Amino acid sequence: MQKSTEAVATRGSTISLENAADFLRDFETMSGFGATGNGGVDRQAASDADVAQRRWLADRLEAHGLRVEYDRIGNQFGLLELAPGAPYLVVGSHMDSQPTAGKYDGAYGVLAAAHAAFRLAEQWAAEGTVPQHNLAVVNWFNEEGSRFTPSMMGSAVYTGLLPLEAALATQDRTGVSVAEALGAAGFLGQGDGPVAACCAEIHIEQGRLLENAGTTIGLVSATWAASKYRVVVHGDQAHSGATVMADRRDALYGASLLVVAARELADRFPGILHTAVGQLDVYPNSPVVVASRVELLLDLRCADEAVLAEANTLLRERIAEIERTSGVTIVSELSHEWGIDLYQPEGVELARGVAERLGYASGEILTVAGHDSTNMKGLVPTVMLFVPSVDGVSHNEREYTRDDDLVAGLEVLTEIVRRLAEGALSPARSTEGGVE
Repeated sequence: MQKSTEAVATRGSTISLENAADFLRDFETMSGFGATGNGGVDRQAASDADVAQRRWLADRLEAHGLRVEYDRIGNQFGLLELAPGAPYLVVGSHMDSQPTAGKYDGAYGVLAAAHAAFRLAEQWAAEGTVPQHNLAVVNWFNEEGSRFTPSMMGSAVYTGLLPLEAALATQDRTGVSVAEALGAAGFLGQGDGPVAACCAEIHIEQGRLLENAGTTIGLVSATWAASKYRVVVHGDQAHSGATVMADRRDALYGASLLVVAARELADRFPGILHTAVGQLDVYPNSPVVVASRVELLLDLRCADEAVLAEANTLLRERIAEIERTSGVTIVSELSHEWGIDLYQPEGVELARGVAERLGYASGEILTVAGHDSTNMKGLVPTVMLFVPSVDGVSHNEREYTRDDDLVAGLEVLTEIVRRLAEGALSPARSTEGGVE
């Protein structure tokens, strides 16, 4: 059952009506950076809109006493140091977007983290409490991967999954590198960021399972498995009118068959396999030329590792068939792959208990999408939360989450951040990767 913002704001111990209104005003302001005509945003990583909203966030963090720093890949941290020398609870998400995207994806999680820190700083000061861990509000760089590939770049560098040098050298379609873009914006910092002890992230679901179930808080327990391919289809450039059809080796035709094949794979395993071709680059992309080369990114995501393995086999077989029937050559490279990956069960149970105490319906859910917390959970204990997305719409200007769900998520996150900072989960073992 949905609750009004006023009801949400007056029943919990971590948020008031005034705090809720302040959060929603900030969300409205934040949504103006890169705003599109249909209610969404376009603020791809290190674009002018992204730079502007990062500066606005820095001002908000500093106004509440947090120190703002940037690491060598441009991750933005608002640091609240209350226990000198102690490691940090890293909490946040990302504020960059896809082109013509929704305004909730990622950005909600950063702002919720910031407001949780604001409230807790006040409460700890009033109580005289010194938490076990310091707080780091994070805005991860280039989570979406729309301008620079791969996605989740900032958290991948922070966790050691992606070499810094490779990330900085990555170029967008115009030839601008990550290093150049961050340097021009003034966000190319020093060091590796704060030492993490644990992590939390809240995000919109981007699906409709929570809405269908009437559940307010999703307790993310694992990620779907995935296989991501970089594919190049090689054909032979020819005249689009004069060349005899039988003589054509049309790379775009071969690529089109591959796009259809991906959808047919999903139809073969309904409900547990999602497939997509999200990017297509055609050369020479001329109206009177048969394409000689097409590059595309194809991914398979699955809730069952055995089904994913079968789908990968079927995809390889279909690629061979397409080569024979269309006369093209297809080179596919598996760029990223992972299995079903669990979040720490004790973190799920912590979140379940908080949601129950605050009176919100909650339930376990798997995430199909990738998030920065999926990188962080391999490094430190991590809690991931979802709030409902209306009609499951995301990466779309019509993306929408109700205000009462936004505030409910903020309330639950604030209490989880309190408990994590006060030592609710055991610290991770010391490593050389910046973790204690």
